[in-house]
Amino acid sequence: MRRSKLEVYVDILKVLRIKGPMKLTHIMYKANVNCTILKEYLDFLIKQGLIEERVVGKNRIVYGNTVRGTTILKYFGEINKAFLVIDEGNTLPVPH
Repeated sequence: MRRSKLEVYVDILKVLRIKGPMKLTHIMYKANVNCTILKEYLDFLIKQGLIEERVVGKNRIVYGNTVRGTTILKYFGEINKAFLVIDEGNTLPVPH
């Protein structure tokens, strides 16, 4: 099943939260995202202030979550849990 853009964004943020700052190729494998798509998604996440590019050593570039990215990931997790509880309890209102 294909993931939505939002799901891929969240997967990238999760990988960086769990593993810490990582190189592009490591994110690509851990989040299971094509390199071309990953670069596009990383650019978007950087522009949104959710991740940042860092230079480590002389030329090594890594990506890591910002405080904002970690906060957004936390809120997403809470929303996801709320929907799971609603779904399990079948308490969603039925539209008339």
